[in-house]
Order: sequence, then C-alpha cells, then structure tokens
Amino acid sequence: MAQPVLGILTLYLNDKKQLEERHIYQRMITEGQKLGLDIFVFTPMDVYDKKKLIHAMVYDPSSKKWSRKWRGFPHLIFDRCRIQRSKRFEQLLKFRAKYGSLKYLNRPLRNKWTIYQILSHKSSFRKHLPETVLFQNGGDVFRLLRSYPSVYVKPINGTGGRGIVRVERLGGDHFLIQGRRQNRKIIPAQKMHKSRLGAFLLNWKGRGRFLAQQGIQIKLPDGRVHDYRMLVQKNGQGQWEVTGCAGRIGPHRSVTSNLHGGGKAAPMNVLLRHISNSEEKRSEIRKAAEKLSLDVAAYLESNIGALCELALDLAIDRSGRVYLLEVNPKPAREVFIQTGDAEAYRRAIVKPLEYALWMYKREAAPSSS
Repeated sequence: MAQPVLGILTLYLNDKKQLEERHIYQRMITEGQKLGLDIFVFTPMDVYDKKKLIHAMVYDPSSKKWSRKWRGFPHLIFDRCRIQRSKRFEQLLKFRAKYGSLKYLNRPLRNKWTIYQILSHKSSFRKHLPETVLFQNGGDVFRLLRSYPSVYVKPINGTGGRGIVRVERLGGDHFLIQGRRQNRKIIPAQKMHKSRLGAFLLNWKGRGRFLAQQGIQIKLPDGRVHDYRMLVQKNGQGQWEVTGCAGRIGPHRSVTSNLHGGGKAAPMNVLLRHISNSEEKRSEIRKAAEKLSLDVAAYLESNIGALCELALDLAIDRSGRVYLLEVNPKPAREVFIQTGDAEAYRRAIVKPLEYALWMYKREAAPSSS
C-alpha cells in the first residue's frame, strides 16, 4: 500500500501569504510523520489545474524549515478554511465545486440559522437550544425580550465574537446595549430607550443576515461572562469521542468569551464550582455536556455529510442546565494550551490524523503522485 498523503486545505490570511495556524500545521506534520502519514499544506491559490499539480507548503521537522514543492493531489483533504470576506474565499468556493469528488475528512458546516433549524427537529435537543429567530426587524427582538431578560443579536456566519450585541432589559422602556464590532472592538455599555432600539439594531445589522437569540445567564460573580468550549473528534476507528473541554472567561465589559477577543481559558471543573460545590453534581453536569456534544456531532453528520471534528460552545446556567450556543467546524486548539491540558492538546492534534489513516485504509484511495 502506498504511503497515504493528507493535504491540509487552508486560506492565506492576507496577500503576503501568511498562514494563521502555522504552528498547528508544524505539529500535525511532525506527528503525521510518526504515524506514516505524508502531510502538506496548500490553499486554492497553490493549485495549478492544467498540470493537476499543487505548489504545496512542506515542513521538515528535522531542519524545522518550510519550503515549497510540487505535489500531486493528496489521497485525503482536511479542510481548515474559515469564512473570510476576500477573493481568497471566492477561490475556495470554486475549488470545492470543481474538486468536490476528492475525499474530504470534513465538509463545510451550514450557517448558524440552518444548524439551529436542523437541531430543532430532534426533540431531545430542544431543551438545550436557546430560543432563536431570524432577525428581520426590531419586533423580532422585542418579542424575545418579553420572555427573557437579555437577547443576543449575532451574525448568521460570524466567528470570534465579531458583530455580536447584547440587549438587556432595565425596566420600563429602557435597555442596556453592549457588544463588539466586526473588528472585535468592544462598544461601551449604553442605556437606550425603546423608541431608539429598533433603529439601532437595524443599523447594526446593515445588509447582513443576523439572528436574535435568548440570552443565558452566564455572568460570573465579578460580572464577566463565561462559557465552555467542548471539542469532539473522530478517532482512529471512525467514532466520535470527546477530546477535551475548557471554560472561557471574557474580559471585563465584553459580551463574549472568545480567546481571540481577549478572553482567558480556565479548567472546566474550576468554573463549574460557581454552580455547585458538589463534585458529584459537577461530574453529572460534565457528563450531560459530553453526551449532548457527541449526540449533536453524530446528528449533524447524518444530516450534512462527512465531519471529523466540531467545537461546541456551551452555556451552563446556575441550575446546571446545558445550552448549546454555537457549533464551530474549524476549531482552534489554544484553549487547551491556556489551561495547561497538554494531553488534550496532543489529542486535538493527533486525532484527525488517526481518523485520516482509518479512512485511507477503509476506502479505496484514488491514485496520487
């Protein structure tokens, strides 16, 4: 059997061809070598259709240097491309359309609204889903605010906490507005009268597509928000497993906890102490969160197609009830570095590689040079 070849598909961050996760790819290539897996990194810009060749980025663990080499198409592709507003993303869409018949470990996930609708069809998930509507006018937000003390308005395709605004009831016709712009800049909290709120939110939305979502009580005693990032991945037998979970605490005045927006990671069990002093209760909550995450991953895959890893952003309220806030198909791994969970970080790197080997051995691989 030929040595299996895995191509990591990504996008350059800018026109200088910088990579966002170079250190992750270095570690993957190094670990892949130990497993007998040949790995290179490429973007749609590096593909030369006429020659059916890729001007790939290759890393040599012994010299710790990157170089370029001409490679044929890989046996398998691990898609790590995140949504961005650029010509590079348009090139990606064309690549996926043209080379859709290649073997992928994972496929793009749908937008947040579609994911919410898919999950809502399963009755066992409904109690874990914050009430969510497509935001089309101020009335959509006001209807939610009649039932809940706070509502989040967020982009349908946003990542990293960008463009999210939280609306809180203050009493009477007044509300408190806090949020982050598309550049992640925190906007200071401001009081607003109901008569101005609808226009403010429509202006915030602009031409974009947004959701309005029930706010879950996730403030810590010091006022900072927190949530949990659960990473589930396929293993070397093609089965979903929990890789790890960590808490995330947002900076002061932030309505989100994303690490790229200044948030900090903390061990899950440490944060759960704010809910219960009982180790038994904390263990029960963790098991419920893990089961929900694995069930969601399996259900989404059955509806959407091949997936190999998902990060689920979870909120856990003061009663211990677990809510699913978002599903991220291209998860970063830094959260485990911050919490000092070296084993979870190692698993996060290695599991997709073991899954790729399992896929290669299981399915007849197309010819590759």
